[in-house]
Amino acid sequence: MTVDFTELRVKMVDGQLRTTDVTSHSLLGAMLNVPRELFVPDVRKALAYIDDDILLSGEGSGARYLMEPGPFAKLVQLGEVGADDKVLIVGAGAGYSAAVISRMAGSVVALESDAALADKAEAALAGLGCENVTLVRGPLTAGHKDGGPYNFILVEGSVGELPDALPKQLADEGRLVVVEGRGGAAAARIYTKAEGVATGRRAFNAAVKPLPGFERVAAFEL
Repeated sequence: MTVDFTELRVKMVDGQLRTTDVTSHSLLGAMLNVPRELFVPDVRKALAYIDDDILLSGEGSGARYLMEPGPFAKLVQLGEVGADDKVLIVGAGAGYSAAVISRMAGSVVALESDAALADKAEAALAGLGCENVTLVRGPLTAGHKDGGPYNFILVEGSVGELPDALPKQLADEGRLVVVEGRGGAAAARIYTKAEGVATGRRAFNAAVKPLPGFERVAAFEL
């Protein structure tokens, strides 16, 4: 049986994005045109457009996922990506988010620590001709200072604690979007930088899979 991915892509946009207040024309257009099936393992291609997270690699606390379309789109929309923006994606996975945002921004740095995922991302992005994306391999919590400062930073997964290094890499008037917390208690937050200081506010509830390495460090108490 042949899967019509183009039809599934249209249904994703109409049924999962427009119905959850995703209204950005540039974002809807990008997600309508980027073939999501290229960024999932072969055994899960038929599931590429379901309204759920898709396992990319690993297991347990080290598992990596492709974020569900609806929450992903709402996080990107929150960042108000502009055509001249320089963007950093922390935890780019197999490259889907970079491919989408590359159609909205001036340039994208896709940071990935997992060698196998980085290789997949590099191949998929090259195949789609995403020439304004630079794939960088390295630890996620450190960000990529050399490519900054950035107008928009997206952390692709929930975190227990946001490392200080990431807001420091924002340009003045830059935005950082991240989901803080776990499960039903998690919420999307947007940090904006003004006069060198980044301040955050809660935006909406968002339950997404955690990004390994960003767990909150337990404080020692007497």
